[in-house]
Amino acid sequence: MPRDEDAAASESTDVPRPEPLQTFFRVDDVDTEDGRVRYVGESYIPERTLLRKLAPPFREAGYDVDLEAVGGRHVVIATPFGHGRDGIPWVNVAMFLATVLSTLFVGAYGWYYIPFAEIRANPLTMLQAWPFTAAVLGVLMVHELGHYAMGRYHGVNVSLPYVIPFVFPFGTLGAVIRMRGRMPSRKALFDIGVAGPIAGLAATVVVTVIGLSLGPVQIPADVASSSGTVIRFNNPPLLGIIADLIGQPTGYEDPTLTAHPVVIGGWLGMFFTLLNLLPVGQLDGGHMVRAMLGPRQETVAALVPGALFSLAAYLYFWRGLSLNDSVVLWAFWGVFSLVIAFNGPANPADEQRLGWPRIAVGIGTFAVGALCFLLVPIEVVTP
Repeated sequence: MPRDEDAAASESTDVPRPEPLQTFFRVDDVDTEDGRVRYVGESYIPERTLLRKLAPPFREAGYDVDLEAVGGRHVVIATPFGHGRDGIPWVNVAMFLATVLSTLFVGAYGWYYIPFAEIRANPLTMLQAWPFTAAVLGVLMVHELGHYAMGRYHGVNVSLPYVIPFVFPFGTLGAVIRMRGRMPSRKALFDIGVAGPIAGLAATVVVTVIGLSLGPVQIPADVASSSGTVIRFNNPPLLGIIADLIGQPTGYEDPTLTAHPVVIGGWLGMFFTLLNLLPVGQLDGGHMVRAMLGPRQETVAALVPGALFSLAAYLYFWRGLSLNDSVVLWAFWGVFSLVIAFNGPANPADEQRLGWPRIAVGIGTFAVGALCFLLVPIEVVTP
């Protein structure tokens, strides 16, 4: 026979018991494990409504709260904000160091034109590419730390950034953070979602200004005279605007000169921001639109894959571009957005609507993000 609430309370007097839990949930058993508190029983109201009632008082007590159904019974799970953050985050550290090495190698070989034989003979020559590494990791880490800082501000259990090492052309596939537990409100969802693009765009502008101010680099004669395939990164409108404002060129008539590799960090920051602002699923844009429009966000998200597939089709069939000239890029993101749109957005516990100041910030962020869009960001050119 299930124990009543008083019996459970007598065994767990040190766990939080906010008034809504006692009013809307029958507690049959309480147990604690590894800092988490589990309340087993039955909800008197719909699950979604229960979470909206429980989230604010549990957050005041320092807990994230979630709800599960186990064996026909409801289980309210309260997790302390700091749970799982003790100790050194070795995975984050290892991935960051691996990405430092991958960006140093890619920067040295691909952007500073240091021969592979020279790198193999003396790996320390890769350190010449430290400005490229600092630029690329700078824009990525500032973006993710924007999410992290705002998540901590709202008491959401967020991880430190995971940076993903890769090969060409940037030495990384980007960075992500993990958010655990239920998002408490649309306000928190919006703030966390928008903090990354705003912080990342600020870092991108700084990196771009520095890169353009450093002037061009000399392409070695043997590379400049090569007839091999070249990958060309076209300039998004924002990069051109920044260049005009500081009076610096983005290209050079002399074919032996090219933009400083630090500019590539700014280019990556713009492209990374653009992709993250797609209004689907768990991307930043998906979080923002879910907070701004509520459940209607899924209608917007359903249109995104078709728009990206249409871009790929237009470039291939009407513009006559090859599959390598951004066609595969937009098609890939069409598939990716379809997958994450199918998985759905975050569902905050508190559905209170945003005020106009946040709506204005969201619209402004999407507007600046639109300046990062380019129909053909990457082209494969064969002289």
